[in-house]
Amino acid sequence: MAIDRYRNFAKAADACNISQPTLSAMLVKLEEELDVRIFERSNKMVRPTTAGEKIVRQAQKALMETERITEIVSEEKDVVGGAFTLSVGPTIAPYLLPKFIRHYREAYPSVALTVREMKAGSMLDALLGGEIDAGIAISGNIRQGVLEMPLYTEQFYVYLSESCWRKLPVFRPENLEHENMWIMREAQCLRDSAFSFCKARSKGHHIYEAGSIETLIRIVDENGGYTIIPEMHLPFLTDRQRQNVRKIEGDYLSQRRVSLYIKEDYIRQRMLNTVADTLKAFMPKGILSEGIRKYGIKL
Repeated sequence: MAIDRYRNFAKAADACNISQPTLSAMLVKLEEELDVRIFERSNKMVRPTTAGEKIVRQAQKALMETERITEIVSEEKDVVGGAFTLSVGPTIAPYLLPKFIRHYREAYPSVALTVREMKAGSMLDALLGGEIDAGIAISGNIRQGVLEMPLYTEQFYVYLSESCWRKLPVFRPENLEHENMWIMREAQCLRDSAFSFCKARSKGHHIYEAGSIETLIRIVDENGGYTIIPEMHLPFLTDRQRQNVRKIEGDYLSQRRVSLYIKEDYIRQRMLNTVADTLKAFMPKGILSEGIRKYGIKL
């Protein structure tokens, strides 16, 4: 599995804590035992053969099932410890991770926590491949074999430039057709929003798809117009910038839901509840889902 992941014998050997000659010899021995070539290798590349791809997939399944034995024992003994790898989406990480890591390490010092920043597609692949235990991402990412549990819902607010906020004490989308609209596709093009900033592209004179909410705010401050920002970004604003924030009025729903994702057969319920309990420790109670707030995570 290490050879397949790194496609490099030196890196694979290092990941397995053995020497490269030892790793090469073990692979040759396995190929002789199975009477099949698992990897094609040359000075320039290492890649699995057709049979090798199937063997690697089966090895992944076998290893995951083996690891489940120790997980079952830990659950029965009510022990929280060992390694735990969590993925967090890049548009969520700035708001969750700083406090999450601090609270988690204080509450669960015996857990070897690893956090990876991944987009939703990579997260789902990693879950199914057994590379991570759980992922936190925008809701609605569907993949066979993966379960989704709602964590929290946060509202979007409008951030207006000073050139127009004084004129608009109440924000209604139809009043801003003359203004520049700045968006970030991954964070703001949301299926659950009645007023979709992506469907409304014709409203603004110009749309720039930025890489972060912070960048969008600076663009608005410098160029005028407006954008939308998630509720959890409000504490990052200066006092002056907070004067430029408006709720979305009327019948327009603009929010994003965030969920916890796990593999369908995942069994480490107590470990998952370390995530839920950590979120409870610092997140505004009003945005956490009722199930998480009252009952935690039940598998």
